[in-house]
Amino acid sequence: MKGITSIGHVAINTADLGKSLDFYIGTMGFPEMMRINHDSGEPWLVYLRVTDDQFIEIFPGAETEKTSESWHANGFGHLCLMVDDLDAVVGELKGKGVTIMIEPKSGADGNSQAWLLDPDGNKIELMQMHPNSQQLQAIARLRQQGI
Repeated sequence: MKGITSIGHVAINTADLGKSLDFYIGTMGFPEMMRINHDSGEPWLVYLRVTDDQFIEIFPGAETEKTSESWHANGFGHLCLMVDDLDAVVGELKGKGVTIMIEPKSGADGNSQAWLLDPDGNKIELMQMHPNSQQLQAIARLRQQGI
C-alpha cells in the first residue's frame, strides 16, 4: 500500500525478560534503545534497535513459559532478519552457543535461509536475498508497472 515504507517493529512477549534481553542484546547484538516502565517502576516495554527505523519490542509478563514451536500455531509466526552473509552470521551465532534448528539452505523463493529459536521459542529466520530471488523479480515487475 502506498505510504507504508517498511516494517517498523516486531513485538515479542516474554516470560523471562532477562533471558530474552541476554539473547537479543548479548547474542544477536541489538542494543537497548529505551524502556518504558509501569508506574510501579517495573518494565512494561523494552525497545531494541535493529536499524534506525526498525525495532524489536520486548514485553515482559507473558502468560506461558514458551510459545508453541509448531509451524502452524496461531499468533506470531516468525521474525525475519535480513543478512548480507548468511554463512558468516550462522557461524558467529554458533560460536556464541546458539543452536541452529534449520541449517542454511535455499528457500522456495530463491533466497538462502537458516532458522533458530529465541529463549521463548519464537522462530527467527535469517534470510540472505539473492539477485534472482522471487521477491526482487516481483519488485522489478511492480516498478515497471509504476507501482
